[in-house]
Amino acid sequence: MPLPPTPSAPSARTNGPLSYGIQLPVQSQSAIYAEPWEAAATPADLVRVARAADRGGFAYIAGCDHVAVPRRLAAGMSTVWYDPVATLSFLAGVTGRVLLMSHVAVVGLRHPLITAKQYATLDHLSGGRLILGVGAGHVREEFEAVGADFDGRGGVLDESIDALRAALGPEEYPEFAGERFAFSGLGQLPRPAQERVPVWVGGSSPAAVRRAAVRGDGWLPQGDPRDRLPAQIARLHALREEAGVAAPIVVGAITEPLYVGEPGWSVGRRTLAGKPEELAESLREYAAIGVHQIQVRFRSRSVDELTDQMAAFGADVAPHLGR
Repeated sequence: MPLPPTPSAPSARTNGPLSYGIQLPVQSQSAIYAEPWEAAATPADLVRVARAADRGGFAYIAGCDHVAVPRRLAAGMSTVWYDPVATLSFLAGVTGRVLLMSHVAVVGLRHPLITAKQYATLDHLSGGRLILGVGAGHVREEFEAVGADFDGRGGVLDESIDALRAALGPEEYPEFAGERFAFSGLGQLPRPAQERVPVWVGGSSPAAVRRAAVRGDGWLPQGDPRDRLPAQIARLHALREEAGVAAPIVVGAITEPLYVGEPGWSVGRRTLAGKPEELAESLREYAAIGVHQIQVRFRSRSVDELTDQMAAFGADVAPHLGR
C-alpha cells in the first residue's frame, strides 16, 4: 500500500537543491568524530550550535541514542551519549524553525508505546518538527541490560516501525497487533502535531537498506563512501518498487568532514576544505547520484569556530548547492 505524503519540510523534499543538516556535537562523543573541545562543553554550547543551525538554514539538528556503553567499548565510543528526546526537547525550546531528528533512536530498546509517548510529546511541543530516525543498534550488553532481544533486533525493529506508524498516527486510541507487540483501547494524548511523523531508517547493511525501502520515508546511510552510494541507492529504489511503495523516499548521505576556507591548522587529509564555490561543487556530486539531503560535520577547535563554520556554510556554500 503506498505511503501517504509527509508534510512539506526543508529536509523532506525529494526535488530541488540539496538540503543539509547536522549531527549535534557534545551530545555524543565517540572518538571517531568528537573534537577535543567537546569534552568540556556545556549545555549553553549546545544551545549556541542549535541556534546557529536555526539561523543558518540547516534542515535539521540530530541526536544519537545509547542507554549505556559497556567498558569494552568505552575507549572508542566514550560513555557520553545524551538522551535524544531530552536533548531535542531542550533545544526545541530555544529554536523556532530547524527540524529535530533522532539519528538514530534504537527503538528495540523500548516498547513502541513508550517510544511513541516520548516522541509524540516532542512533536507536539515543538509544533511538528520531529523526524524519527530509527536503527537496529549494535551493542549487545545494552540490549541485555534492559531485557531487549539483541539477536532478533532486526525483526523487532521491523515490527516496531509498523507499531509506531499506528501509535504515532492521529488516533487517540491506536491499535496494533503483531507477533511481538499488541495494543488497543489504550489512549495516548497528546498526539503528534504532524498528521504523519516521517520515519527515516538508518544503516547501510543489506537488511537496513531493505527496511528503508519497504518501511521508510527516508534512508540514512551510515558511512557509505561516495563511490558506494550509487549502487546502494539503485538497490534502495529497486526494492521499493518491488514492494509496491509508490511514495518518494528521502535519500541521505553523511559527507566528509568540512572546513569552509583555508584552515591554518591540520584538519586531516579526508577533510574537504577550500573556497565556498569549490566545496559546493564537490557536494553537488551527491545530488548527481541521487542524494536529497546531506549531513555535514565541520572540523573545529572551539564552539566559536564551529558556529562560525556553520554560518559560513549557510551564507556562502549553501546558495551554490542547487546550481
